[in-house]
Amino acid sequence: MSKPQQPVTPLSRTRVVIVGRIAPLMAGRHTPLLVAIDGASGSGKSTIADMIVEATGATLIHSDDFYAGQTSDAAWDARTPEARAADVIDWRRLRAEALEPLLAGRAAVWNTFDFERPRADGTYPLKERPTRCEPAALIVMEGVYSSRPELADIIDLSVLVDSPIEVRHGRLARRENDEFLRHWHERWDAAEEYYFSSVRPKSSFDLVVTN
Repeated sequence: MSKPQQPVTPLSRTRVVIVGRIAPLMAGRHTPLLVAIDGASGSGKSTIADMIVEATGATLIHSDDFYAGQTSDAAWDARTPEARAADVIDWRRLRAEALEPLLAGRAAVWNTFDFERPRADGTYPLKERPTRCEPAALIVMEGVYSSRPELADIIDLSVLVDSPIEVRHGRLARRENDEFLRHWHERWDAAEEYYFSSVRPKSSFDLVVTN
């Protein structure tokens, strides 16, 4: 009896497109390949990254693990959108603790910030239990700001997940409470707009997919 075929969906087509770009880059390669899946909040990066990992057996890194949780609400609000975009991800720690070990074929260990334990000033502690990530031939890194220029020299394929703003905001509204989301939009919408218009515009990515 033949196995029933899985339905073809826009997401599955996106997976095929991305895996199709990865395959020739992996051919004959002897060092790990790093793919960055970037996009504005609510664009569907995590879902697409999970599909790529399932299809390829890649190791997955969430750049949100390296959110600059030591910065207070007052300090964020005193920054310009440009400064927020520059500071929101601790890319130095991301590079040193996660990317460089994995690209060298070693396991990576890091402590993520603990989103469940916010302090009164809006800062977050790091989790006591570290995250461990085993090396693999393919490394997928997903998150807003994951393809920032400071990491360009080690990223082999940069992917932008593009999605209309009303779709993105609708997804965020379904998963966050109204009060949190109101403050989040006030602080981060302008930073993301700056990042995707001036730092990493659509034309700067190797591949753009629509979700």
